[in-house]
Amino acid sequence: MASQEIEALASALARLPGLGPRSARRAVLWLIKRRESALPQLLVALEHVRAGLVECSVCGNVDTSNPCGICADPRRDARALCVVEDVADLWALDRARLFTGRYHVLGGRLSALEGVRPEDLTIGRLLERVQAGGIDEVVLAMNATLEGQTTAHYIAERLEDLPVRVTQLAHGLPVGGELDYMDEGTLAQALRARRPV
Repeated sequence: MASQEIEALASALARLPGLGPRSARRAVLWLIKRRESALPQLLVALEHVRAGLVECSVCGNVDTSNPCGICADPRRDARALCVVEDVADLWALDRARLFTGRYHVLGGRLSALEGVRPEDLTIGRLLERVQAGGIDEVVLAMNATLEGQTTAHYIAERLEDLPVRVTQLAHGLPVGGELDYMDEGTLAQALRARRPV
């Protein structure tokens, strides 16, 4: 039996994505064993993030500076804008280091079931950024879900009359994927998006 404070820490860690109760207890034990070295560093890092965390007023990214490091980076291609549903999507794409432009975070996706309307997302700010000029391409990087594709379609329609090229991430078979393990939706999308060899 651990003390109430240790159990509270394990319970707080267990609420993090990817950590269940057992993993959280292991993490707590690891921190306890290294309480003189690891615990103070973790506390300082958490406090710095808590104190300095802001949402970027340009793209919606979460950072400790406003504008965020991506928007402030002069090496980024300001003519290419990648639209994502959430900050996690932005971080995943940027971690790959394949897109050198800037981003726009919608803050979710359209969903009739959940009551998420266009006004609930930052679609208006996206349109303002494109209308201001200087953007040649908008890449719609929505998740391959029904709501994600509905959101992409809605945004594409809203951008239709603006002088900007609208593209979308390709969907279909993953590298190394085997056909007999693919679901019908993935196979259908791969067939629709086929291209010449």
